[in-house]
Amino acid sequence: MEAQSVNSSEDVVKKPQALPSPKQSSVSSSESVKKLSKTAKSGVSPIGRVSVPTTSSRKKAEGTVVSDSSSNALKSTVTRSTNSSNAASLKRRNSTGGVLEKQPITGPKPSESGPSVAQKRITRSVSGSVNQSRTEPRRASLPSISSKPAIPARLSEPKKTSPISPTTRALNASLRSDTSKRDSAPKPTVDISKQDSAPKSSVKSSLSSSTSRRVPSSSLDSSGSSSLRRTTSKASSPSARSPSITSGSRFGSLSSSVDRGSSSLSGRRKALTPDSRDSRFIMLPQVEVKAGDDVRLDLRGHRVRSLGASGLNLSPNLEFLYLRDNLLSSLEGIEILKRVKVLDLSFNDFKGPGFEPLKNCKVLQQLYLAGNQITSLVSLPQLPNLEFLSVAQNRLKSLSMASQPRLQVLAASKNKISTLKGFPHLPVLEHLRVEENPILEMPHLEAASILLIGPTLKKFNDRDLSREEQEIAKRYPAHTALCIRDGWEFCRPELASDSTFRFLVEQWKDHLPPGYTLKEASVDQPFEEDACHCHFDFANDRSVSSDSELVLKYQWFIGERTPSNFVVIADAVGKVYWPKHQDIDKFLKVECTPILGETEYPSIFAVSSPVSPGTGYPKVLNLRVHGELVEGNVIKGFAEVAWCGGTPGKGVASWLRRRWNGSPVVIVGAEDEEYRLTIDDIDSSLVFMYTPVTEEGAKGEPQYAMTDFVKAASPSVSNVKIVGDAVEGNTIKGVGDYFGGREGPSKFEWLRENKENGNYELLSTGTAEYTLTKEDVGKSLAFVYIPINFEGQEGESASVFTDVVKKAPPKVKNLKIIGDLREGNKLTVTATVTGGTEGSSRVQWFKTSGSNLEAENGLEAVSTSKIAKTFRTPLGAVGYYIVAKFTPMAPDGESGDPAYVISEKAVETLPPSLIFLSVTGDYFEGEILTASYGYIGGHEGQSLYNWYLHEIETDTGALIPEASGLLQYRITKDAIGKLVSFKCTPVRNDGSVGEPRICLGKERVQPGSPRVLSLQIIGKGIEGSTLHVDKKYWGGEEGDSVFRWFLSRPDGTQSEIKGATSSSYTISKDDIGGLISVSCEPVRSDWARGPTALSEQIGHIVPGPPTCYSLEFLGSMMEGQRLSFIAKYSGGERGNCTHEWFRMKSNGLKDKLSGDDFLDLTLEDVDRVIELVYTPIRGDGQRGGPKSIVSDVIAPADPMGVELIIPDCCEDKEVVPQKSYYGGQEGNGAYTWYKSKRKLQESDLMNVSVAFEDVLIVATNLTYKPLLEDVGAYLALHWVPTRADGKHGEPMTAISNHPVMPAHPVVSNVQIKELSSGIYSGEGEYYGGHEGSSLFSWYRENNEGAISLIDGANSATYEVTDSDYSCRLLFGYTPVRSDSVVGELRLSEPTNIILPELPKIEMLTLTGKAVEGEILTAVEVIPKNEIQQRVWDKYKKAIRYQWFSSSGIGENPSFEPLHSQRSGSYKVRLEDISRCLRCDCIVTDVFGRSSEPSSAITASILPGIPKIDKLEIEGRGFHTNLYAVRGIYSGGKEGKSRIQWLRAMVGSPDLISIPGETGRMYEANVDDVGYRLVAIYTPVREDGVEGQPVSASTEPIAVEPDVLKEVKQKLDLGAVKFEALCDKDRSPKKVHGVGTLERRILEVNRKRIKVVKPGSKTSFPATEIRGSYAPPFHVELFRNEQHRFKIVVDSENEVELMVQTRHLRDIIVLVIRGLAQRFNSTSLNSLLKTET
Repeated sequence: MEAQSVNSSEDVVKKPQALPSPKQSSVSSSESVKKLSKTAKSGVSPIGRVSVPTTSSRKKAEGTVVSDSSSNALKSTVTRSTNSSNAASLKRRNSTGGVLEKQPITGPKPSESGPSVAQKRITRSVSGSVNQSRTEPRRASLPSISSKPAIPARLSEPKKTSPISPTTRALNASLRSDTSKRDSAPKPTVDISKQDSAPKSSVKSSLSSSTSRRVPSSSLDSSGSSSLRRTTSKASSPSARSPSITSGSRFGSLSSSVDRGSSSLSGRRKALTPDSRDSRFIMLPQVEVKAGDDVRLDLRGHRVRSLGASGLNLSPNLEFLYLRDNLLSSLEGIEILKRVKVLDLSFNDFKGPGFEPLKNCKVLQQLYLAGNQITSLVSLPQLPNLEFLSVAQNRLKSLSMASQPRLQVLAASKNKISTLKGFPHLPVLEHLRVEENPILEMPHLEAASILLIGPTLKKFNDRDLSREEQEIAKRYPAHTALCIRDGWEFCRPELASDSTFRFLVEQWKDHLPPGYTLKEASVDQPFEEDACHCHFDFANDRSVSSDSELVLKYQWFIGERTPSNFVVIADAVGKVYWPKHQDIDKFLKVECTPILGETEYPSIFAVSSPVSPGTGYPKVLNLRVHGELVEGNVIKGFAEVAWCGGTPGKGVASWLRRRWNGSPVVIVGAEDEEYRLTIDDIDSSLVFMYTPVTEEGAKGEPQYAMTDFVKAASPSVSNVKIVGDAVEGNTIKGVGDYFGGREGPSKFEWLRENKENGNYELLSTGTAEYTLTKEDVGKSLAFVYIPINFEGQEGESASVFTDVVKKAPPKVKNLKIIGDLREGNKLTVTATVTGGTEGSSRVQWFKTSGSNLEAENGLEAVSTSKIAKTFRTPLGAVGYYIVAKFTPMAPDGESGDPAYVISEKAVETLPPSLIFLSVTGDYFEGEILTASYGYIGGHEGQSLYNWYLHEIETDTGALIPEASGLLQYRITKDAIGKLVSFKCTPVRNDGSVGEPRICLGKERVQPGSPRVLSLQIIGKGIEGSTLHVDKKYWGGEEGDSVFRWFLSRPDGTQSEIKGATSSSYTISKDDIGGLISVSCEPVRSDWARGPTALSEQIGHIVPGPPTCYSLEFLGSMMEGQRLSFIAKYSGGERGNCTHEWFRMKSNGLKDKLSGDDFLDLTLEDVDRVIELVYTPIRGDGQRGGPKSIVSDVIAPADPMGVELIIPDCCEDKEVVPQKSYYGGQEGNGAYTWYKSKRKLQESDLMNVSVAFEDVLIVATNLTYKPLLEDVGAYLALHWVPTRADGKHGEPMTAISNHPVMPAHPVVSNVQIKELSSGIYSGEGEYYGGHEGSSLFSWYRENNEGAISLIDGANSATYEVTDSDYSCRLLFGYTPVRSDSVVGELRLSEPTNIILPELPKIEMLTLTGKAVEGEILTAVEVIPKNEIQQRVWDKYKKAIRYQWFSSSGIGENPSFEPLHSQRSGSYKVRLEDISRCLRCDCIVTDVFGRSSEPSSAITASILPGIPKIDKLEIEGRGFHTNLYAVRGIYSGGKEGKSRIQWLRAMVGSPDLISIPGETGRMYEANVDDVGYRLVAIYTPVREDGVEGQPVSASTEPIAVEPDVLKEVKQKLDLGAVKFEALCDKDRSPKKVHGVGTLERRILEVNRKRIKVVKPGSKTSFPATEIRGSYAPPFHVELFRNEQHRFKIVVDSENEVELMVQTRHLRDIIVLVIRGLAQRFNSTSLNSLLKTET
């Protein structure tokens, strides 16, 4: 039976392949640890558990494998009890239901004696050799496994233990290639091709430290357990990795893991064959394992018949229950297992149904039901955590069961499944196995499975999904999966659409409303944020009458990535749904509920394809305008936009105005969604244009909506007021704001107040102006405004009143300013005063910057108000205009309104100039001169000031820079004897420069009296130092000033120092202890003398420092000689003077040698100089300045050799002789190495080169590295010592004491080279004598760093197998010398991860036409070689596409990516025309690598055949409305497409062309009443290519309701008169106007029509036309004139009439046609819906 091994770290459960031996038995490690308390009679050597090789997952499934030696050793240490008779006679069934046969195993044959089932005492190994494994070093070679008898030990029974049976981590690593899309955490695996039933778990290689913590204290040595863990973690051998301890069931005995699956290395090599690839393994879901008997029960093969049998004792705590190979037929009693995770019920007698008890097993993860007699799974409840289900080898006819939300693996092979009806909803299923079932005969079964399960399906029948089947699945409609579950018979994809629809209709037909049949149930392809329409078309059977109308109710649902588990979308109850961003890749479902009358019938449905991402380009779905079309109102445009995946932004809106029969014109400034109607919009139709724009800047197609014609508002007036003062003589005017269309002859009235009765009496009419007279004084006036529009409609009047009219005050006329407008001139104002005698009128003057005068705004007063009428312009008025304010005054003091007058120009200024210029001050050195001047000529700006020095009065002078810009100048020494001048250049503030003026001084500058400003001594008061005088002289040019030095002695006497008359003095020894000062008598260059100045004293003078004034060498300047010196001192009493010897280097640095009295010269001094530094020190300790001398260059001694010794010699190790030299700097001596087979005597060494013939020269360098051929020979060295200058000394010779020895064998630079694809070569550099038969080996390193030996790989080359993929290779090189000495194994660096050849695309082709609107599909051509075919079949993961569009034209156009186009197909768009398209295809394998992109480029995209889709006519359906044709054009850029408007009689196929109507818009008229308007749209491409014409029509045109009402009223009367106008002058040059028209009366009744010219004062009424309605009578309309029409009685009697409005014209025409209806083929009354 299979064994269940548990990971100590409780992480995973693995299910390896069942071993072929029928006698295998193992016990979980959790049980084995617990049973250590029982007596163990024999031990198993606790060797490292044999590591499952990492090369193949197949090996991992075959169980634990050991080497030959290890297996033999294990057999010798294992003791088993005798098998019971039951165990011996029991035959196992395999997963297919048959009996297992013995299969040959290449490894050692396991023992025939298996453990007894009933045995209650177990054998257990408690090994002491576990500690021994801790000491084993890590080696690259295969270690041997040794056994040692175990010491029995009595162990206490632990309460709860953890399993300690690990396996290698490589098992997980090799499976990752199959599960790269799943979690990286290791998961259990199962080989479903070999077993669908019993689970067998294995564990990882490393033991968790928690193992020891969970085991309670026992008698087992803690160091032993610790070493067990360390051995496990450190083992690197490919055959012995970690210890393994297994045990039997709780009723069984100990069984070694070796007997469960031992195999030799040849068995491993067998596992490396292609048949052992891990592609057949499935990742089982992770099961958390808790070790311990309280959670696990294994009763396999115990012939249990009932779960309620006595002694079974099922515990609710059980998590792992193994009941396979029993006789169970019922699940009663299983309901208590609420915590069970793994349940194995394989190979029992279940027939089903009866799985209801499993509903309590909510945490069940793995369920095994293989090998039973189950016929149905309908009763299997939904298990929310079930991840693995095996129902193979049963009698199932279908897989109908409850939905399993987490099921990942479903194994249903070897059943009788013949249908997919009732297939459950399995949203995360990844593996489906249905081999050996009748349903395999169904074509495209794999495609049907893909449709049922969805994108989670990874493998079908243990193979990767076929790409062809995946493509076929995409061709089926979205609702196919629902139909399959309901029993639809699967068919070819091209027939599936009609077949599934008929299947659904057949299901629904009995529940549809009576008399109705379903013709269509579909949903458009949904796009993100775009309108998705559903279509449910019911056809009514006319034979079944019904008064009720069929109403359809809708409800939208959203599904998952498969069309299942649909959830209601709130508020989505319309025919249209807008998919959201989160709906992408999900399915939509819409249910349609038909309602007929009060009866609601069952719903039908339609399912969409997955929601696609939006294009990002918005589009307008509906555009409308709200608001009443009356002048002054605000209308607003509303746009319903599909943003198609873009971020909603603000669209671009604009309004256009369209006159009758004209083109729309943009309204400037109308760019908002709201627009206020103006007078310009009257009788015009407005067009609202809207272009949607996303936040990303993507623009959609602009759309427009048109309104009816705008009407004028009723005439009205507001804001009526009277302009002007109510003063006698003034003219006042009445004004107001008119509104209501174009203003006509509005009426105006003026009324005056009657003081007697208070009424207002009419004064005048017809004018808005009125001049106040004398009679109006003291009374109030009224103004009345009666608004009338252009058509004569009168509105409500408005009135306003004036104040009481006042008597006229004095007035000013002819006000003028006289005078020259210049700075400083007089101005005079003159005026004529009216309104009586002028009194004391007053005048005030102002200035202003502008020439426009507005009362006192902006005026600045420049004078007060006074009677004087003259004024002098001040400087402040320059540049300003002068304004005079004249206030007229009457003699009685009454003042009139002031009058203002402004000057014609601004006041001009005089040019800038100086009135005077002078300079004051004394002309002596050091004095200050000050300049002053007077300025005129406007406002002064930055005038220029400059001072000059002149030698004579007539020269130009030299500028004094430091005084420029200043009005003062301090005279300096440079000005002595010269004349000083000042120059001023006047500058106005506007930059105008005047003439400069210069003021020259009258006398020359005199120098000042000489004097010393400062005097001091610079220097230190030390004997021997020099003192200097520092002074500052002033007073002209200095001459020879007189200096005297004085000495003040310590006794107070002072005396002049003789001979000291210069500006410096050197202190002598006589000055020591005294104070020194100096005096200076200043002398000018002209011998003028100034007062003598005396400096401060300096001192007391101190004596000078000690010095050495003589220093010499004594001795010879040669290597080995001794130098000394002689020094002479001065500077007071001599103290302890110091001296130092230095060696001078060539770079200028020096080394201190000593401070002795002499110096012995050495080799280091040769060719260098010696420096001696002597420092004098006075007796009081004061140090003097050091003195130094430098020797000549030191000469070297004669060269000679002192010693020469050769050390022991070894191959390839450099020999460095020990030698010593004397005699100057050693040069390049002569060295000669000899080798000899025998050791030479000392007497022969002097003539070694000629002594023997077998002595050979091997080198001429100082050192020598013995070669391989030198091994066994003696080495001798002949040396001639040589000085650096080439002088030779006596030669020396030495010989080695021992011959040259060979080196230890080692190898270096071990590396791997790739010879070709999949073939590698190992190499290294051997060293250490002659190489013998070195050893080679190859290793494999997995992703977790575990290294294992590759069996049989013992040559220098290695060919990669499938087991090496995802691993790294290492080459091992063990050097062996020819004398069989073995060196240390060296491993190369790991190679890069070994991966198979990258999938390649031989060629990428595009199917489909490169024409707009066609679909291009990318097809990859796979290379036909075997390697690529295998790589594509096994390791291909995904194929990525990217489409590009060319952005340039030429041989090498550039391409830009189309970011949203990443599928294998592409629909050619309009913007692709004239461009090339490129598709890049990249293949990704399961290892995460991507191939080089393969590209295919189309030819230049051609435009498609022009066509128009969704053509429709927009309009409200009345004869006064504007109609527009709208459609979607495709087929290149649209050119001048043709549109023709026609009329069609209802029920007649004939079309009547409307002449001249070829535009996109058409305004209907009364001729269209009762007809359908037809628009024929012929699409034309810009290059002239025409497409098929498409037509659209309206419903019959109805009469506008207001017109209809009046027409019905007049038809009911039977006789009507209309007033019209007639133009008798039909000259083409005549300009029509109201004045050229004559009035006519149009009389109509049921029998005749008459046009009468009315009578006047001079004539009688006259009938111009009279006639009946008999043909050819008719009424004609004019296309371009809405107010005119023509009445034709016959060819001789016709008249053209005109009315005020179109509304009236339409009424007249319809009334005439209604009365004449008996002569028409179509009754107008029927069109008007009136009774005759």
